Amino acid sequence: MAKPKTTDDAELIKEWPLSTAATLGSSVRAKGILLEIRARLPLAVRKSLEIEAGALTLAMAETAKSAFRAASSVVSNALEDIESLPVIPREIQDILTISTTERHRWLSDGRLPSAGTRTVKLRGRARKITFHVFDPRVVEDILDRDLVTVWREEDAEATAEKRRRAALKAKLTRSLKTKAKTPSKPDADPDDASRSKALGWEEFSRDGLLR
Repeated sequence: MAKPKTTDDAELIKEWPLSTAATLGSSVRAKGILLEIRARLPLAVRKSLEIEAGALTLAMAETAKSAFRAASSVVSNALEDIESLPVIPREIQDILTISTTERHRWLSDGRLPSAGTRTVKLRGRARKITFHVFDPRVVEDILDRDLVTVWREEDAEATAEKRRRAALKAKLTRSLKTKAKTPSKPDADPDDASRSKALGWEEFSRDGLLR
């Protein structure tokens, strides 16, 4: 197989514009689509497919007509349902402009619904990783309704309420500790009461009130 040509010197060129419904306005998503379709091509021609100005571009030499036609067919077929290609973590974070922490939190509490999991093998390594993927139409709905702003406000309110409860609990704990340290007033000694009563009779007797 001849070395793939660049678009500057290639004689066979074909382009496929990517719709906003496919990329969801994300360059990261567009690159993900490129990598997804490249993976379906023969290894020798994968680098012949690039993305330029929002469109996939296949460029090959004139002498590779047979390979060019075969690759073109693969790309065209792959693009037929590309809008339903699951969104992977790095793509959804770029599309929604969210952090990894937010993605994990909202996935965990159900606000960000998973469309399943995907397992891939890291290049050059034996280890595989599994991660959640997302339905592109659900992601589009979240984007259109600006739910990220709503979720962030909910999180801020929940955090404020949690801090308020923690402050009240700490205040109550301090109050109980202070109360426990305050010495209680000793109970009256019964003997003291008897003495007081006796002294009272003596006063009456001295004053002649008992005669």
